[in-house]
Amino acid sequence: MLENKITRFSIQNDKSLLDALKKMDASNCKLLIVVDSDGKYVNLISIGDIQRGILNGVSLSEAINNVEISDKVVSKEGDSQDIIKQTMFKFRLEFMPVISELNSITNILEWKELFESNVTYKNKINLPVVIMAGGKGTRLKPISNVFPKPLTPIGEKTIIEEIAERFIAQGCTKFYITVNYKKELIEYFLSKSKTFENVSVTFISEPKPLGTGGALAFLQSHIKETFIVTNCDILIDQDFSEVYDYHKNNNNNVTIVSSIKSHKISYGTLTTGVGGVLQSMNEKPELNFQINTGVYVLEPSFIDSIEVNKFTHITDVINDVNNMGAKVGVFPISESSWKDIGEWPEYIKTVKSLSGDYNFQGLNL
Repeated sequence: MLENKITRFSIQNDKSLLDALKKMDASNCKLLIVVDSDGKYVNLISIGDIQRGILNGVSLSEAINNVEISDKVVSKEGDSQDIIKQTMFKFRLEFMPVISELNSITNILEWKELFESNVTYKNKINLPVVIMAGGKGTRLKPISNVFPKPLTPIGEKTIIEEIAERFIAQGCTKFYITVNYKKELIEYFLSKSKTFENVSVTFISEPKPLGTGGALAFLQSHIKETFIVTNCDILIDQDFSEVYDYHKNNNNNVTIVSSIKSHKISYGTLTTGVGGVLQSMNEKPELNFQINTGVYVLEPSFIDSIEVNKFTHITDVINDVNNMGAKVGVFPISESSWKDIGEWPEYIKTVKSLSGDYNFQGLNL
């Protein structure tokens, strides 16, 4: 049992940050035990450590032992279970390693073994959330012929309820929902939904499809503070207090939440110079990208940049404000922390994961 946990939750310190991200995704966790070549405890590395490294320009190919990581709290042999539980609850740790005097791992206690509920977010935010729910969901036909995209079923809930519940768990209580396609059905369903019973909901009706940017123009008289925008076909597993802190600490006008995607080319690549002379050869390289997830943290002035009643993509507005000198930041999350259900393969995969798997809503450390 312990060996299985060590295999699942540990990574050697000579592995790269990208290896750590992949291990977190494969193990469905946001925290790993860093060990040396002998399997002895070195430190803990969290998704927050990796995010801060990326934001500071550290390459994903950098070895863990070359990256500055703050020392984390762990338990020692002899600590009582009550002390361990208190520490885990204080720091919202999804698991706690128990370390001997010789730095051997003698136990790993998981949150779900000690607590009845899932890990909750430590820091609350209460930002307005705009859910873009006006699209037709054409990539999910034929189901979208029956249900508008926001009401697409995900397990026992709809996608819009899943999205809202994650933000409500973070402390958000004010929602603006842009609607167009089958808007009457959406408004009626949400008026009966228990998810939205104790929060404020304002529907913003588009007279015609205006794109993600054009729909925001109707919010000019509604939002006067920092707010979050999310598409209605994605789920994000991320502590948004971390995104908000990054946004504010860097004086961003816009923060784009990105997902780290790696793609391994199945062939050797060649770089050539003048006359076709070989300069370098790279066998099956792995390329890393940051993908736009469709989630943003925005300042209210952003809305003033949008022309009313004109079809506009939010990405075009972001490019415009960036070119005008406004500060646009990018906050990275892991690949598995972003679920795009807008297409059938991802929709089916997401339904399976939400129906059967333990759902950790952990914190960055």
